[in-house]
Amino acid sequence: MDFITSTAILPLLFGCVGIFSLFKLLQRMRMKAYLRNAVVVITGATSGLGRECAKVFYTAGARLVLCGRNREALEELTKELAASLATKVQTHKPYTVAFDLADPGAIVAATAEILQCFGYVDVLINNAGISYRGAIVDTTPDVDKKVMETNYFGPVALTKALLPSMIKRRQGHIVAISSIQGKISIPFRSAYAASKHATQAFFDCLRAEMEQYEIEVTVISPGYIHTNLSVNAVTADGSKYGVMDKTTAQGRSPVEVARDVLAAVGKKKKDVILADLLPSLAIYLRTLAPGLFFSLMASRARKERKSKNS
Repeated sequence: MDFITSTAILPLLFGCVGIFSLFKLLQRMRMKAYLRNAVVVITGATSGLGRECAKVFYTAGARLVLCGRNREALEELTKELAASLATKVQTHKPYTVAFDLADPGAIVAATAEILQCFGYVDVLINNAGISYRGAIVDTTPDVDKKVMETNYFGPVALTKALLPSMIKRRQGHIVAISSIQGKISIPFRSAYAASKHATQAFFDCLRAEMEQYEIEVTVISPGYIHTNLSVNAVTADGSKYGVMDKTTAQGRSPVEVARDVLAAVGKKKKDVILADLLPSLAIYLRTLAPGLFFSLMASRARKERKSKNS
């Protein structure tokens, strides 16, 4: 009986493994086909996660339009990509469009320049952003506005400017690089968390409204990434923070996160959390046990305040 059972189970087991492997292979092939030759626009492309996203999408065979404030840095990145021999697929020379996403007046002209590159956009990756560190009571309204302009109003304006061309083609994919702080808020990050909460809400609404036009919308919420985001953060008075936080230093590699972004876009995922276990659990804790969550955040605030005063 044991022999019969084992001879029946083993072929079934191997069959299941084979089917799963075939499914994964087909999924990878479909993802590569989706991204190869696609026109991909990346904002904040010259540093951190944006830079690594440029590399992985370039390697995937996408036609890139790289956006950032520093034209020289954009040109250096295109040279670096062109010199790379890491890819075995056909690549395309990236275009560059330099503008400040926080400047509303620059977005209309930048949109026209972006569309001139290839005539259309397949994927827009809203990656550019700025972080913040400070106490609410000390933070000037100008700082709140600066963070919101860069993290929320800028990406929203660029998305709205490019949407008509996508709707006309009934084809396109909008990606918002949000944050785990778009799901939960932690003390002394008010302006940043508020901008990411707004981002989450806007692109969730956009996803529902764009379904009729077959336009995909993906919101990606990473946890801590080992970049200069905290170093370049603004403080309560608008000055530069200039410190690499311990949590940021211990964050995930931007290369690894960029690959996850590529996979999420290729698989057309709608909402993706790229965070460790504890932050992921905190999202559910905020919903299921809000009282406990609020107590933990208050305790965290006391500890941070004490460490700053000591």
